[in-house]
Amino acid sequence: MDYIIAGLGNPGEKYIFTRHNAGFLAIDYLAQLFNTKVDKIKFKGLVGSFEYAGKKVLLLKPMTYMNASGESIIEAVNFYKIKTEKLIVIYDDIAFDVGVVKMRKKGSDGGHNGVKSIIQCLGTEEFPRIRIGIGVPKYDMVKYVLSEFEDGEKEKIFRAIEKASNGIKILLESDIDRAMNYINGDVVV
Repeated sequence: MDYIIAGLGNPGEKYIFTRHNAGFLAIDYLAQLFNTKVDKIKFKGLVGSFEYAGKKVLLLKPMTYMNASGESIIEAVNFYKIKTEKLIVIYDDIAFDVGVVKMRKKGSDGGHNGVKSIIQCLGTEEFPRIRIGIGVPKYDMVKYVLSEFEDGEKEKIFRAIEKASNGIKILLESDIDRAMNYINGDVVV
């Protein structure tokens, strides 16, 4: 494998379209885009793979629940001996309005328990991540992140996931800096 792209979320029917599952939704979109299925059980998660632009890519949805996401990701990283700069993590972020997408090469957990778990398991903050804005909580944070998107937000989230996926394509075709420029809005492709 050349890259691991992991989307964070919670397993189970009741969580599928919740805000906290933006990462899972992005992995599902990528699987469809690259004509693969994320349905094999491995690394305490569901995986699928594809090749694009000469790169082998593993898609991973940890099934450990959000707060233990690192347990799944560290198994995949160790198995494939992937450098952390080749691990891309996609997750929800309450710091941004619904539909805003941002990418960076490294950073703190920003209060996100799934990212905190990954940092603890990897022993580093140095892995690229794509953050999908789900809006600032209007009420209890746990209830908010586990709530479903409202009708007016669904199109924004779909567009955000589409933009993140296009950024992944650019990353695989070129490099992370070009992908970041596209996702962060500095360049139109």
